[in-house]
Amino acid sequence: MIELENVGYSYGGGELLSNVTLSLSPGSFHFLTGPSGSGKTTLMKLCYGALKPTSGRIKVFGSDMRRLDRDQMAILRRRIGVVHQDCQFLDHLPLADNVALPLTVSGRDVGAESQNLSELLAWVGLGNRTDALPPELSGGERQRAALARAVIMSPEVVLADEPTGNVDWEMSQRLLTLLAELNRMGKTVLVASHDLALIRAAKSLVQARVLRISNRKLQLAGADL
Repeated sequence: MIELENVGYSYGGGELLSNVTLSLSPGSFHFLTGPSGSGKTTLMKLCYGALKPTSGRIKVFGSDMRRLDRDQMAILRRRIGVVHQDCQFLDHLPLADNVALPLTVSGRDVGAESQNLSELLAWVGLGNRTDALPPELSGGERQRAALARAVIMSPEVVLADEPTGNVDWEMSQRLLTLLAELNRMGKTVLVASHDLALIRAAKSLVQARVLRISNRKLQLAGADL
């Protein structure tokens, strides 16, 4: 689904990632770990086309990213759901409208999707918060809303960048459970996290591979959990 072949990325004259080869196969679950500043977020951005590699090749759903124009890239990105680290929302819109934004941007009829939207918000435990404004949400609620927004378009791949970085352990477990459920539905999942305790806790929920970025290289940090 997403393939990186000998990918490198340089920023500000320095090399951040070097010779990275990675294949995210359909239905797989991967954790991506490494120290702060090692390039986890950069690698995630390369996977969905927000950044272009300075060397190597990236193929997404069989298409070489270098050969896609802007419109083709926009269509392809609808098949990838991204949970960003900073969880940005439009503060003047209620929660339900924020979660439905990808539908609005893509030109889909939000009214026709209202049933799916309601079911999705209930699935992440926010069925009673549909009218709440983002500033009224707790950190855990914001993270779950971000996950709901990422999957509203039924993507085939879900990329989550430090989704549990700003929540307590109980909420981290809840978010991990939701991600594991997505994987059981057949979604390909890649989670960037520095929380090794969380990765170990995933053993009872999902079969995952652990990748680690170290010294600009991507390594297999462990076998199936």
